[in-house]
Amino acid sequence: MQLSSFIPSALACLVLAAPAWAAPTSQVQLEIAGNTLLGAGMSFQQWGQALTAAGVQNFRLRAAQEGDKPAIEVGGTPQMPFYKVTAVLSARDELIVPGSSFRRSECKKLAVWLNDLAKRGPPETREKLSAFGLTASQFEKVSSDLSKTVGFSTKGLTRSAAANKIAGQLGLSLKIEDALAQGNEQIDEELSQFSCGTALACILRPIGFCLVPCESGETLSYAVRKAQLDQELWPIGWPAEGAQKLLPALYEFHNVNVSGVTASKLLEVVGKQVNAAVLYDHNALARHGVEPDKALVSHPQQRTTYSVALRKMLARAGLKFEVRVDEAGKPFLWVSTMKPV
Repeated sequence: MQLSSFIPSALACLVLAAPAWAAPTSQVQLEIAGNTLLGAGMSFQQWGQALTAAGVQNFRLRAAQEGDKPAIEVGGTPQMPFYKVTAVLSARDELIVPGSSFRRSECKKLAVWLNDLAKRGPPETREKLSAFGLTASQFEKVSSDLSKTVGFSTKGLTRSAAANKIAGQLGLSLKIEDALAQGNEQIDEELSQFSCGTALACILRPIGFCLVPCESGETLSYAVRKAQLDQELWPIGWPAEGAQKLLPALYEFHNVNVSGVTASKLLEVVGKQVNAAVLYDHNALARHGVEPDKALVSHPQQRTTYSVALRKMLARAGLKFEVRVDEAGKPFLWVSTMKPV
């Protein structure tokens, strides 16, 4: 019996007509090769029905030829690329494509794979993904947008009011969960000179919210939502490279003599001396019951650097610090607890 008798006419190669799984600027054709000696004919019919049900429109089923192997051929133009995917139907009735395989019950996953190919091209030509599942260029765009200076006084504002005001200054849209508006807790920090990204993270973290960049197709945006365990969220600043160059006064030698001052007062004074704002990890402080405005610290008269002296004194209060930078490269002192959150 001829293989063609097992292939319904609807399974012939179709013209792509804006299917849901392909980007409008590219076309993908799926060509499935199966061994007729292994009963691929009946399997073809079942695969055709499953693919159609999953929304895959541009595919063709044919008998396997010698040398057939999973592959992606690239054609068309840079503006209108065309990808021909050769998939091999295995003896186990699995569809093998380059770098992956799918059972017939996973045709929707296959449709997602084809959609991803249509949007981003073959895996070897794609930009590598960085944080938040963004490409390097997308992450750079987000970081640049969030590097804008807040520019207004935040101290005393409610967290929801400040978040909404910052959102109005961003180039990408920001969606805020309604739950944030229900709180009326005011902000203790003055964040006017910080970048929008670091300020938003600082505003949201103490109340269990977070900022998350989102990507949908070619569209970038932000979401402010309740933080979840193990969720990747925008941080309060980033580790500083070359901290000594950013804050040279912190590493210069001085005659240090401190007697019975609170850790918070010490940080305030040192921050002014080295020209760096101080931000606290309020979540860690609350978790471990550390109160910088009550913990007293001292240091005998000695010629040393602020960095060394500060680390010694804060450690006695159960605290530590590190130099971080906001998205605009502005350095600040990030103070947390010796014990992890």
